[in-house]
Amino acid sequence: MLKWTDELSVGVDEIDNQHKELISRVAGLLSAMAKGKGKDEVTETLDFLADYVVFHFSSEERIMREHAYPGFTHHRQQHLFFTERVKGLRDRLAQEGPSSSLAIQSQRLLSDWLVNHISVIDSALGAFLIDAKR
Repeated sequence: MLKWTDELSVGVDEIDNQHKELISRVAGLLSAMAKGKGKDEVTETLDFLADYVVFHFSSEERIMREHAYPGFTHHRQQHLFFTERVKGLRDRLAQEGPSSSLAIQSQRLLSDWLVNHISVIDSALGAFLIDAKR
């Protein structure tokens, strides 16, 4: 089960709180899938993500610009990649409707990408921001 742990903290409250919300929503999809209701939950999860990742990524990118983060370009490319993948899942949902297959594909992308992105890419940003405060 996907859940927030202190190991995922990047040390910046604004970013961590947004990550907690993202993880909570993906965990909701996983929970629904475990109960055999993944195809019911996938629509709500993808609709939420389509809006929330724009908000979250904009927040992170604003913070990176404000602090002249040297990894901005690569980080933003990761955001664009994920946004396109979520759009692709929503397009598939619109064409095919909710399905177990789509729920599984969504879960894999969301949980794998999100944890990896937070653990590697966002952690580097957090370390930079913490070091900049010193």
